[in-house]
Amino acid sequence: MPIFWIAIGGPEEVYGPDALKAALAEFFSTLIFVFAGEGSGMAFSKLTDDGSTTPAGLVAAALAHGFGLFVAVSAAFRNGDGHVNPAVTFGAFVGGHITLLRGILYWVAQLLGSTVACLLLKFASHGMTTSAFALSSGVTVWNAFVLEIVMTFGLVYTVYATAIDPRERLEINQVYTVYATAT
Repeated sequence: MPIFWIAIGGPEEVYGPDALKAALAEFFSTLIFVFAGEGSGMAFSKLTDDGSTTPAGLVAAALAHGFGLFVAVSAAFRNGDGHVNPAVTFGAFVGGHITLLRGILYWVAQLLGSTVACLLLKFASHGMTTSAFALSSGVTVWNAFVLEIVMTFGLVYTVYATAIDPRERLEINQVYTVYATAT
């Protein structure tokens, strides 16, 4: 069965004032999310002498990412779509809620936002790295790959069901509740 709802889009999807506002919202929201999440992992690692892979460090990283995501979506929801994640943008595209050109615009903004956040962290921390996101002993690359696929599907499914699908779209205060609960 062909997919009829996928659209390429026109120049207004990239050059219009709403497109620029939405792209900037995606850029800054992704920058906030990556900076807060990774920065908190780096700070915890510094405070605990590389204790970021301990259970407390993993909980701290999860909470920081949850709160960072909450702030990022809050910042981008009114001016853009608040995807923050390229996988969510892809899900919105496949679902027919954004055009291909708008999706590419969001992907570029999200990738630039995360890159700028990493560069800012590198500059602010004098090149410090964290091991919070390294593979644990006994976890192979394939284990991590499968886990990433499953977790990304869960993220995209949850965001799609609560914030993107017009039949089930929640108001922003309900979305806050979902994100706060997930955190």
